[in-house]
Amino acid sequence: MAGVLYMIPCPISDSTEVYDVTPAANGKVIDSLDYFIVENLRSARRFLSKAKIARRIDDLEFVELNEHTVAGAAIEQMIKPILEGRSAGVISEAGVPGVADPGALVVEACHRRGIRVVPLVGPSSILLAMMASGLNGQSFAFNGYLPVKPPERAKALKMLERRAQQERQSQIFIEAPYRNVKLMEQMLQVCGAETLLTVACDITSSDEFIATRSIAQWRKSGMPDIAKRPTIFIIG
Repeated sequence: MAGVLYMIPCPISDSTEVYDVTPAANGKVIDSLDYFIVENLRSARRFLSKAKIARRIDDLEFVELNEHTVAGAAIEQMIKPILEGRSAGVISEAGVPGVADPGALVVEACHRRGIRVVPLVGPSSILLAMMASGLNGQSFAFNGYLPVKPPERAKALKMLERRAQQERQSQIFIEAPYRNVKLMEQMLQVCGAETLLTVACDITSSDEFIATRSIAQWRKSGMPDIAKRPTIFIIG
């Protein structure tokens, strides 16, 4: 009988304690596992240490699944132990695995092979930002990263703005933290004055900042301190 693939959320912020943002029941699942598919070995080991797991971390088996992993034979090799009856846990670098995360590759392979996939409860920066935005939570879309080059990024921003206005669909996106300032500067230049923008930074940390204002209000108040800090943006 095949094992189970558990999707294990971890804190978004390094300063947050594991069981401040995840249920204690997750710990029982983690303690039952000795095989983990992780985005980053170092951060996964650190998370398991903070989770105070019952087993010695050096006795566990880890395999990395990240943006460099090529779908195909490597993924099939990862799920082979699960097919043989061994359960596994998937751990992202931060937040929930499988969402804006390469863990989706192994999940797809498990569904294809009839392996049960169980998502555990935990923090998602995307959903937490949406919850706190005050924008339309009945219809929203996560768009991942926008183009890096300014001309293409401007086109993408205008497209998302039109979609938000015409479809009344909140448009969620992210950027590499070191490019946050450039992205927001461009939003303040190309978006309409009445367009609403949520900026959600360092979610769940003691330095958390979440605010929704019109572009006109953001122009007046100035940009928040988002340089090199994990941030979610939502246009509504």
